[in-house]
Amino acid sequence: MQEPVQEHEPAAGVLYLVGTPIGNLDDLSPRARRVLAGADRIACEDTRRSGLLLHHLGIRVPLLSFHQHNQAARIPQLLGALAAGQAVALISDAGLPGVSDPGQELVAAVRAAGRQVICIPGPSAVTTALVSSGLPCGRFCFEGFLPPKGAARRQRLRELAGEERTIVLFEAPHRLVALLEDLMAVLGDRPLQVARELTKRHEEQVGPSVSAALEHFGRTPPQGECTLVLGGAPRAAAPVWDDGALRRELKDLVDDGLSNREAARTLAERSGHSRRALYALLHREPAEPAPPAAP
Repeated sequence: MQEPVQEHEPAAGVLYLVGTPIGNLDDLSPRARRVLAGADRIACEDTRRSGLLLHHLGIRVPLLSFHQHNQAARIPQLLGALAAGQAVALISDAGLPGVSDPGQELVAAVRAAGRQVICIPGPSAVTTALVSSGLPCGRFCFEGFLPPKGAARRQRLRELAGEERTIVLFEAPHRLVALLEDLMAVLGDRPLQVARELTKRHEEQVGPSVSAALEHFGRTPPQGECTLVLGGAPRAAAPVWDDGALRRELKDLVDDGLSNREAARTLAERSGHSRRALYALLHREPAEPAPPAAP
């Protein structure tokens, strides 16, 4: 059974994290609209951009800029407003504040002050792109924006090379092709969907691979923020454990300083073979190769 509408929102002294549309204005929920209209002040990344949204909604609430360059000064101001009993809403330019946008530090400070933080759920480019990509989304890894400089970006991709979960990335349009080139060079031609202009009239998803996206955006320069959903690393093939491979692995473990018993126990955990059988294999001479057949 659904909970009744919380008519008391927004409450005094509470910080509300409000999800705003990532494109289509109709995606703003009635609850989000009510909280924004009733807040005493709204902290936002860009007062001009948020001002247009509020004007469209017919909402007149004082706006306060809150971004990565002024948040150190703004956080004490907002804490003071909450202490004075004001209801404060935090929004980003699009989506949920705190996801690759300012907000995390404010939330931590408000909670440290013992005050309540409530999230009003809303659109998110991360989950929108993920669930529409066709790639596995039961478990995924969100990396946001990778380093903008090529060397640092490639190093981060090398660190992610073994990640088996689907990876979600953000990228600006002017760096998209460079990122695709690095993906191809470092991780190879994996499954990929590039989502841009999500929820807007010209929404586009380009795939199904890194090479296909690279070819497309090489011909058609990208516009708008992009969300990339990248297939994870393929699972490594299980090793074939014949007697020769087992004996070589046991010898390597012993050469590394393990006793025969420790080597057998370690390899048993890794290979699924019996510890006793592996210990016996250590003490069994390898079979002589069969003599060549007579001419």
